[in-house]
Amino acid sequence: MSIISNLKLIKSGTKTEKIFNALFPDKTFIDIDYDTPSKYVSKYWDAYKALGKHNNVLNGKIFELIISTLFIREGIFPMYLQANVAFIPNVDYDLIIYNKEIGPISISLKTSLRERKKQADLEAIALKYVHRKSQCYLISLETTEVQAAKNDLKNGCLLGVDDVILADDPEFDEFIKKLKEVELSEAGCIEIIKSNQFVSQALVSKYGTERK
Repeated sequence: MSIISNLKLIKSGTKTEKIFNALFPDKTFIDIDYDTPSKYVSKYWDAYKALGKHNNVLNGKIFELIISTLFIREGIFPMYLQANVAFIPNVDYDLIIYNKEIGPISISLKTSLRERKKQADLEAIALKYVHRKSQCYLISLETTEVQAAKNDLKNGCLLGVDDVILADDPEFDEFIKKLKEVELSEAGCIEIIKSNQFVSQALVSKYGTERK
């Protein structure tokens, strides 16, 4: 098993694991030198592209690994990958971190936005419907598509996403800096129903048979 599978970033023995580890075969991601977070992304993505053309699914998985390993390098954790959130059925969020005051901070990772930004926005709306203070960010690698999505956000065509960020641009460095200022914690267990007047079986058994 490699370090990325030991850290549960990906299942051991998968094609994605083998390709990611082959990008820099003499180093693990812990040993990679980089000046800024965006440079880390560029370094890995350029190495991946040099291997040749791959399908969209593999592109997405590699991109998720690049970002999740960067988060570890930058000390942004705990984090949840391919995460499900209570009361939001049939949605797998790419990456979520959690703050007690804000709630979930969702980071949607898409190598291409042309057909995925609306999906990401709907997922963000669903999250904010349950967690009103939550924040949702969309991160991609295509300059033209990111700019188009930024225009959609400005024009009100995207309703759930807080910002659209280009991963190999200095704006991504500012985003990472912002995240590092947030105190993160595990999400913990959700209490589905809360009341100060809870009538339990034990309570009825103890007091319910009393008569004046």
